[in-house]
Amino acid sequence: MSATALLLAALSVSGYNAPHEARGMPPRAVDVGSFTYVDKGLVAAGRLPAGTVDFLGDTLGSFSSLAIQPGTWRRTARGYQGVLWTLPDRGRNDPEAGLFYDYAGRLERMKLRIDWPQGTSKGFGVVAMTPDKGLVLKDYNGQPFTGADPGDHTINQRGVVLPSPAVGPGAGKVALDAESLQFTADGHFYIGDEYTANVYYFDAQGRLQGVIVPPLAIRPQRDGKPAFGSLTPPQTGRRNNQGVEGMSLSPDGTRLFVALQSALIQDSAVGNAAGRINTRVLVYDVSANPTPTQPVGHHVMVLPAYAHDGKGKLDRTAAQSELRALDNARFLMLARDGNGLGKDGDDPIVYKSVLLVNVAQASNLVDTEYETGTASVLADPADAILKNGIVPANVKEVLNLLDRPQLARAGLDLDTGRGPHPGLLSEKWEAMDVLPALDPEHPNDVLLLIGNDNDFIARSCRMQGEHCDSAYDNDNRVLVYRLTLPQPLPVTPR
Repeated sequence: MSATALLLAALSVSGYNAPHEARGMPPRAVDVGSFTYVDKGLVAAGRLPAGTVDFLGDTLGSFSSLAIQPGTWRRTARGYQGVLWTLPDRGRNDPEAGLFYDYAGRLERMKLRIDWPQGTSKGFGVVAMTPDKGLVLKDYNGQPFTGADPGDHTINQRGVVLPSPAVGPGAGKVALDAESLQFTADGHFYIGDEYTANVYYFDAQGRLQGVIVPPLAIRPQRDGKPAFGSLTPPQTGRRNNQGVEGMSLSPDGTRLFVALQSALIQDSAVGNAAGRINTRVLVYDVSANPTPTQPVGHHVMVLPAYAHDGKGKLDRTAAQSELRALDNARFLMLARDGNGLGKDGDDPIVYKSVLLVNVAQASNLVDTEYETGTASVLADPADAILKNGIVPANVKEVLNLLDRPQLARAGLDLDTGRGPHPGLLSEKWEAMDVLPALDPEHPNDVLLLIGNDNDFIARSCRMQGEHCDSAYDNDNRVLVYRLTLPQPLPVTPR
């Protein structure tokens, strides 16, 4: 057994060398300590065609993150409604060809309805999303961000070193690869970035108000200098294209959780993509200052490993793609493989699940060499085993998306052998929000909205006035699950 497999077994976190598909029918109860979580199944779904155009005339790039605007979530006679904000990333691009667009950072606003034809919560619901303008994100100088890769070039705004392309598309602008979104109760919001591992804080009009710069251990560096570009890995810090994929405020608004997509460079087992399982989770106290300089919590969380072909050795990490906090220690985390619609080839879909993570008993690395320096948490660089004394967060699966009968209700399947087709489950499920069901008979029930990132893959794609067409459509989709949590979530500030 490999060192990675031994670590996973010791922590009761499984590795998957075969497709991990759900068994039985909902409801499914999961006991975690003295608490019970119940998966009541997929209850609604909807889509926007891949060729949908947004408020700036570009193809709408699906959902790297999504969130309901505070104060808009309502129960209706037939279901629910609210204002949905979705976050595209850096626009259509082809890194291997060096193709990037000067894609302006933005939020997409939509009118959301969830209706059950037979009455509230009866039958299978229909999710309707109607694009309704949006918001352009602007830096300290009032200039839009760009999605273009910055390479190693930087600029300085208000004492913060930021990535910026030196030449070509987006030259002189701050580069942003937006991956996570979280609103505050007053309508301000945070956005997590892939390039820098920064968290940017905006006002309700999309103007930059502050930056949370991560600790030294997290910052991508090469030869002691920032290495923010996505095309070349740094020597230490966040792995390229593995930045702040997950971020969430605690329900009381006092704690901001920030998670890297997978392990830092120094925490990765050498030459083993399954050795990237030990990711970092930072916790900031934002009760008095929305952009604190230091975290109050710094933890390791072990991600699942899987075999990319569904039958061989563990050779990939099921990277996390979003999180939503339940309290000041627990959060739901979306972890997934890299297979499905949008991925070339016919590798089977192996793993896509929602995990319950609890950092209450995990080691706190604040002010240690693992935060203030670039020391590795690994006992040996050849494997993924943690050093003695470093206790990771507790992890338990609470929802498995790979449920064929449930997905069939939404017209989706797991049949990668048929090649790209409209019903194939997307590769990248990267967006999630937790909303109260507002059901007096079931006060502990919530709705879990999960959205995909389609990478702007559309037969009719437009980007900055140019065609960027693909061979098939990868529609923008939202799945809605109903869960019972151990205690009700606060109804406000939704």
